[in-house]
Amino acid sequence: MKHHEFLARLARRADTKVILLVLDGVGDLRTADQPKTALEVAATPHLDALAARSALGRIHPVLPGVTPGSGPGHLALFGFDPTDPAADIGRGVLEALGLGIEIGARDLAIRGNFATADASGNLSDRRAGRIPTAESERLCAKMAAALAADPPSGVEVLVRAGEGYRFVLRLRADGLSAAVADTDPQRLGVPPLQPKARDEGAAATAHLLAELLDRLHAVIADEPRANRLLLRGISRLPDLPSMADLYRLRLGAFAGYPLYRGVASVCGMEVVECGKRIADLLSAVAARWDDFDYFFLHVKQTDMMGEDGNLAGKVEVLEEVDAALPRLLDLAPDVVAITGDHSTPAAMKAHSWHPVPLLLWSERCFVDDGRAFDELEAARGHLGTFPSRQLLGLMLANGGRLAKYGA
Repeated sequence: MKHHEFLARLARRADTKVILLVLDGVGDLRTADQPKTALEVAATPHLDALAARSALGRIHPVLPGVTPGSGPGHLALFGFDPTDPAADIGRGVLEALGLGIEIGARDLAIRGNFATADASGNLSDRRAGRIPTAESERLCAKMAAALAADPPSGVEVLVRAGEGYRFVLRLRADGLSAAVADTDPQRLGVPPLQPKARDEGAAATAHLLAELLDRLHAVIADEPRANRLLLRGISRLPDLPSMADLYRLRLGAFAGYPLYRGVASVCGMEVVECGKRIADLLSAVAARWDDFDYFFLHVKQTDMMGEDGNLAGKVEVLEEVDAALPRLLDLAPDVVAITGDHSTPAAMKAHSWHPVPLLLWSERCFVDDGRAFDELEAARGHLGTFPSRQLLGLMLANGGRLAKYGA
């Protein structure tokens, strides 16, 4: 029996409020050049005070040594096994759903990055200088107009701007396959990869994508920064059970970025309009406090600073969250879990496989000896180190929402 199916057998209703605050990429490293992590450097008196009356531990998003993407990292936090093929939600689907794009059974969803290539066709910036969203919207309108003027044969193509340098392609046709590799080489100084089928059944889709890229590259060839497209997360819609049905919960998602709104939507949460900073999220949560039992709050900026190698920026975000934490606690939740979907060490400028610190508070939790919310205290914590997918069970149990198992 799958983990979420077993939990669902025990789930019961209760008059309790459960909060999951995800500080994206919060985990960090100590290195010779960076002797303290962002959590250790940051002045976080409210987080530390909460840690002093909580249980601490660490979670592995997938498995030890496995570096997770944001989709698998969040699916695990929501109680699903991210290694289960049925839970393989591609980034394209997540991004599309987060933008409110309808995805059906015949559709292929692709998340794209605008990128910059030099005169030789080699990539000089995989994110096109992090162009603003307004620029992405202009470029997507330009590409959509070209496709409308000369529609490709046999396939319906939707182009939609995402956040910043990101965009989404939705292809609608019979026989499309998601078994096509990304075209992002994940490094500079080389050209984008060609779409490559990962099995024989995807050959026609790979050829279709190659032709589409050629057409769209011609449309943006004169752009000074965004003159290439990198395709990532080529995917189709999976069939996951709703968390609302599984656990008898009313679930609200408070996330400002499309991918995280998408994964919450796939899992059966109501996605609430909100801003992107912690203060905006908390205002939206307070306004909808009576409508939900489970609140998923997502803070993206910790991950962004980590990917930029900006330890000082990551520290600032953590201090911003800490300053806002009393507003969250004043709502009197019954359970609070604070963690991340993965680690994004500033020293690595990327997601990593390192375990993620976790704080779990309720009136029923075991209060351990931790006095701060950071990697070292979490490693010593009562909860130990365990798979992320098991966190939901702990949250439900602390909220009185799991029945006894067996006689």
